[in-house]
Amino acid sequence: MKEFFRLKTIPEVLELLQTFGPLESETVSLEETYGRVLGLDVIAPEDVPIFSRATVDGFAVRARDTFGASPGSPALLDLAGDIAMGEEATQPLAPGQTQRIATGGMLPPLADAVVMLEYVEELDATTLEVHRTVSPWENVVQRGEDVRGGEPLLSAGARLRPQDIGMLAALGVTRVEVRRRPRVAVISTGDEIVPPEAPLTLGQVRDSNAYTLAAQITAMGGVPVLLGIVPDQLDPLIERLVAARAQADLILLSGGSSVGSRDWAIAALESFPEARILVHGVAVSPGKPTIIARLGTIPLFGLPGHPVSAMIIMEILVRPLLDRLSGRPAARPDWDGMVAATLSRNLASTPGREDFIRVRLSLQAGTLWAEPILGKSGLLSTMVKADGFIRIRLAAEGLEAGAPVQVHLFRD
Repeated sequence: MKEFFRLKTIPEVLELLQTFGPLESETVSLEETYGRVLGLDVIAPEDVPIFSRATVDGFAVRARDTFGASPGSPALLDLAGDIAMGEEATQPLAPGQTQRIATGGMLPPLADAVVMLEYVEELDATTLEVHRTVSPWENVVQRGEDVRGGEPLLSAGARLRPQDIGMLAALGVTRVEVRRRPRVAVISTGDEIVPPEAPLTLGQVRDSNAYTLAAQITAMGGVPVLLGIVPDQLDPLIERLVAARAQADLILLSGGSSVGSRDWAIAALESFPEARILVHGVAVSPGKPTIIARLGTIPLFGLPGHPVSAMIIMEILVRPLLDRLSGRPAARPDWDGMVAATLSRNLASTPGREDFIRVRLSLQAGTLWAEPILGKSGLLSTMVKADGFIRIRLAAEGLEAGAPVQVHLFRD
C-alpha cells in the first residue's frame, strides 16, 4: 500500500464513500425505534380509523335532517339515546332521529354528521332542537380518512420521528425492522494526550476530542465506542486497531493525521494486508490533513487533532457516511439542517479549497445575520460560541458583507 498526498475535493471523497454499503437490519420493539432508520417499506395493514368517529361533543345526525335549520326555524329531531365511548354503535339512525355522542365516539349506522352542542337545545328527554345546518361528514373523521389499508406509509431509509412512531402504534405495529446503528470506535492518539480526569502537567492536554466525537456520533445516529488513548508508538496502535476492527463498523483515529502522528497511522495501516488508503488530504479548511482508509470492509478516518478541524470533518464527511451505513438515502434535501441568513462582514478565501467558517446567528430588525467567528482550528471555544457554519465554495475568492448565505446548523 503506497502513501499518496493529492488533495481530493469533497465530491470526490463522497463518491469514494459510496463503496461502503448499508448495515444489516434488525427487529426492535416500537419503543426503541425513535431516530432509527427503517429497513423495509411499511404498508398500512388496516384503515385508520377503522370506524367513522365524531371530532366534537354533540349529536350524531343524518345531515339531510338538518338542511334549512336556523335559530329562527330549528329542526326538531327525536333523541334516540346515547352512544357509549369505546363501544360499537349498532342502532341505525332512522330519518328524523339523533343520538348523543362524545368526541371520538363511533358514528351509528346511517349517520353522516355531528351537530355541536352549541347549536342545539334539548326541549325534553326525547326532543332535540337543532339551530344550524350541518353538511355531510361535518365534524366527523371517516373510516380510512387518515390512512387506507394497503397504502404505502413509510419508506425504507426514513429516520423515524415521533409522529411516525405514533402512526405505527395506531396501526398496531409493535415490532419494526430497522437498520442496525453503526458502531463507531474512537481511538485517541498522541503522547501528550491524557484522560479528562487526569491532573495536567506542562506539555499535556486533556482528551476532549474523544468526548466531542462521541457526542457527534450519538447525534448522527451511531453508537460510540471509546477505546482510550494510544501513545505515538506503532505496536500499541496496531493492537488498538485490531480491537476496533473486531467490534466497530467505522473507526476514527483522533489526532492520527497530523505530522508525526500521521506517520504512525500510515505505518499501522500498512501492517494490515487488506488495508488501503483512499484519501490523504482533502481540499478543505479546516481539516485538510484528513486520512480516509479501508480496513477490509471497514472505513477508517484519521481525523486532525485540532478540535475544530475534527468537528467540521465529522459534519461534512463522516455524517454522510453514517447516513449511508444507517441505510438513509444518499441524497438529502439542501434545506436539511440549514437556515438562510445574511453575512455580516467580508470574508476572504483561497481558491482551490472549500472554507468552512463558524458563525453565530443574531436576529436584528427582522434580519437574521450570520456573524463569522474567526480563530485557529485548535480553539474549541469558537465552536462553543457558534450556531453553525457557512461554506465558501472551491472556486470562490470570498464573500462580501450582505451576501445571502446558508448556515449549516450544529444539531442540539
